[in-house]
Amino acid sequence: MIRLTAALAALLAAPVPSALAAADLAASAGETIRFDVFRGDGTPFGTHEVRFTQDGGALIAQVTVRLRAGLGPVTVFRYEHDSTERWEDGRLVAFDGRTLKDGDIFEVAARANGAGLEVTGRDPQGAPVEAAMAADILPSSHWHRYPQGEDRVLNTEHGTLMDTRVEFLGEDMIEADGRTIPARRYRLTASLTLDLWYDENGRWARSEFEARGQRVTYVRRANPVTG
Repeated sequence: MIRLTAALAALLAAPVPSALAAADLAASAGETIRFDVFRGDGTPFGTHEVRFTQDGGALIAQVTVRLRAGLGPVTVFRYEHDSTERWEDGRLVAFDGRTLKDGDIFEVAARANGAGLEVTGRDPQGAPVEAAMAADILPSSHWHRYPQGEDRVLNTEHGTLMDTRVEFLGEDMIEADGRTIPARRYRLTASLTLDLWYDENGRWARSEFEARGQRVTYVRRANPVTG
């Protein structure tokens, strides 16, 4: 209890970020964030993993999501997402993603061009997307914290610009890493509303949202810093 209270006190003493220069990249090469994903009353739904590596001066984030709902051996819903992000000097400079959702495949590519980010993709209706976005745009991959007041994010499924609202909701004690830990809670409101928790090291620790009438919960397996 003493250790837990001390950790919460340290979290409360740390400054709350009100604005970030480009991205709050609380991650290091060699770390992996792994979540078990549950739906409804705790039914296993799949996994979500973010693996970090280094390439020269760039931080590489590789995201792998596998979600499935079924009736016995029959799959009634499948979602798969694979993407690679390349970050240099706190900015996203390249992105490649592929998403399988409801039987449809969506691919997104983005490259920095000096003035900003050139993005191609396909919107939910299947129409092609070609967009020029700001150099400091953040992708909707959630492992990085969003600045309060962030009003636009790159949708990593479709390559579209997504209107958002980000709120800091305060400090919580959450279940993660097989125990109870202190974390900061944020709410990202966009095409759906997600609650996101980040631990005392700034790492993504938990997520909850509603989709198709069911509660979806991400529970982190282990601390990516200490293992």
